[in-house]
Amino acid sequence: MSFAKKGRNIRSGIGKEFPGAEVQAPLGSGRFAAIIADALHREFGETHAAVKLVASFTHANERAVKNWFAAKNGPGGPHLITLMRHSEEVFEAFIVLAGRQDLLTIKKFSEARATLQEMLRLLDELLV
Repeated sequence: MSFAKKGRNIRSGIGKEFPGAEVQAPLGSGRFAAIIADALHREFGETHAAVKLVASFTHANERAVKNWFAAKNGPGGPHLITLMRHSEEVFEAFIVLAGRQDLLTIKKFSEARATLQEMLRLLDELLV
């Protein structure tokens, strides 16, 4: 008895390229999944608890999240947006993939300025 093919198919190894990818190295679905998986591992770690955490805030199936961590598939649009809300690593990886490093530079300057202002405030408190 053979089973009917149901559910999500695992992506092919070849994948399609994103628009504008000819400027940089080709970005197929496999490379996209690998970059997102790397960002997920940096942000959340390698544990099963990390998979459960990501599944809880994305409302995605735990099996799908395991596939994201294993770079078998990448997250779709709504899940990717939710991941970017909860993970600086995924957000920054996406910005780099989009070729908008200028936005990342502005973000880092803004964070550095806020940190410097906080340090100056603390120094002022020590002098008073």
